[in-house]
Amino acid sequence: MKKSRLLNSELSYEIAKIGHTAHITLCDAGLPIPQSVKRIDLAVEAGLPGFIQVLDPVLSEMQVEEIILAEEIKEKNMPMYEAIMNSFKEAGMNPKVIFVPHEEFKKITHSSEAIVRTGECSPYANVILKSGVVF
Repeated sequence: MKKSRLLNSELSYEIAKIGHTAHITLCDAGLPIPQSVKRIDLAVEAGLPGFIQVLDPVLSEMQVEEIILAEEIKEKNMPMYEAIMNSFKEAGMNPKVIFVPHEEFKKITHSSEAIVRTGECSPYANVILKSGVVF
């Protein structure tokens, strides 16, 4: 059995094969997922798993140099924004943060290596994780 924190095989594989500057999207239950992008659907029911419950194990295995958030999160879901930033702090990372309008965010997801759907049901609980390097 795998000993590290992240146990989902599909998600672990996507992180293992991602190259520098490529990106993975973590999203809430409502974000549209393009048919052309690999979908890893973890949602079981509303709120399960929660967004941070997925983000934290991902950060235990993925080096992130930049994140993209919908600018609307600052006004519509400040507690989630603060939780996201705290997760990076706890993981020992300080990525560059880019804010874009939600409609632009959705367009950027089309070039993600994978989109991971959580059961989160709060507004704008989505992040694009741009891969960094560990050296």
